Amino acid sequence: MPATIFPALFRIALVLPLATTGALTAEAQQLTRPVYHVAENTASEGQSATEQQAVATAPVDVPPMRDVAVTPASGQIDSPFDLTQQPGEHPLMPCLRLAKGALVDMDQRIQDYSATFTKVERLDGQLGDPQKMEIRVRHQPFSVYTRFITPNPGQEALYVENQNDGKLVALGSGWKRRFGKVNLPVDGMMAMNGQRYPITKAGIRNLTAELVMIAEQDVKYAECEVSYGKATIDGRDVTMIRAIHPTPRKNFRYHKAEIFIDNELRIPVAYQAFSWPAVQGGEPILEEKYIYTNIKLNNGFTDKDFSPENPEYFQ
Repeated sequence: MPATIFPALFRIALVLPLATTGALTAEAQQLTRPVYHVAENTASEGQSATEQQAVATAPVDVPPMRDVAVTPASGQIDSPFDLTQQPGEHPLMPCLRLAKGALVDMDQRIQDYSATFTKVERLDGQLGDPQKMEIRVRHQPFSVYTRFITPNPGQEALYVENQNDGKLVALGSGWKRRFGKVNLPVDGMMAMNGQRYPITKAGIRNLTAELVMIAEQDVKYAECEVSYGKATIDGRDVTMIRAIHPTPRKNFRYHKAEIFIDNELRIPVAYQAFSWPAVQGGEPILEEKYIYTNIKLNNGFTDKDFSPENPEYFQ
């Protein structure tokens, strides 16, 4: 899930252009060079500026995430999370502490969950169609079951760590169902068709772990602006963390990343990442977006819920 996810600061595993109430701003945090150094420059690659600008602004129909207010990292925000930046500290450090704490909390408190997972990803320079699916995840042993809602209704995939020779079980949609269940390498061409990450990277915990890894690299460098916001996703209150790297550098994976953490569940529920505008003054280019809604924690899933012989699956 993801990536980008969540990928960028919160790259994951889980999300499509957002409907916002207005433009949002962020104030740069000035960092001293003895503490942080500037990453290396890098050149733009891929599509032409005109092509990138066209796909960057392409409309995508997804659950709205509505921003309410944004506060610079040096300010205060009404949030259940401690986002206090200590003197002389990189502005991403409060976010990194929060993400590490979320990992510990998930390991102690969450055994499994079900959700509706919506995502959009850029593959080979093209923004893919929105994908929406039902998802079930168990943390130990790591297990994932997905059933597509759109664009391939009924398409299913099942993966359990250290089972089935490391392969996933899949069943196509439409006329492809006549072939029945097939075992596929998780990183093979068929399993990865239309996907940016393999199923082994799916889920909220994997997304959070990836974000921790990326943030640990980003705190080594300056040129990072961080701001916070209050937002709602599917009617639920969330805290938004926005990180921006103003200048393209070799060591930065993204221009702008936004992570949305559910205030009650205390886990990341959405993430989106953008690359730098194709033209000066243009819109950032969406690379990946993920969102989890209808989350239900600790359902008591058993091996049956992740078995290819489950009568609810692959029919």
